[in-house]
Amino acid sequence: MPHLSFEEREQVNYDHPSSLETELLVEHLETLRTGVAVDRPVYDFSEHLRAGETVEVVPAPVVIVEGILVLADLALRSELDLKLFVDTDPDVRLARRIERDIGERGRTVDSVIAQYFATVRPMHLEFVQPSMRYADLIIPEGYNPAAVATVVELIRSRLG
Repeated sequence: MPHLSFEEREQVNYDHPSSLETELLVEHLETLRTGVAVDRPVYDFSEHLRAGETVEVVPAPVVIVEGILVLADLALRSELDLKLFVDTDPDVRLARRIERDIGERGRTVDSVIAQYFATVRPMHLEFVQPSMRYADLIIPEGYNPAAVATVVELIRSRLG
């Protein structure tokens, strides 16, 4: 959203699916399926903008798409051969967010907690948690050798 000022970008609810470039991700997955590389944008989360560089993603037998809102969008879900949902306790999610946002994004504890209650938690309840029903496999968070073995075997079977 480069057309917005920094102050306006700070007010955008980046936890809502409409804030993401899902259409671009779907386009990139379709392109990768045809055997053509794509240039993935890099985002600067401290500025709420795309950075100047991109990262080339080359086609591969397995492409992993990760994100909390991946299963919330029908067009994106349709591009995925195997859909996993890692179910993590809310306190663990919040602690990880605090660590990441302070360490990597220059935020304060107060700002992270305020954002959590204003947008993160409500969007999780509205979009993320309900999207779990679209998963082929739900994996409980934590060391889970059986789940890892199952995922490895599923990927191997897809590779033929």
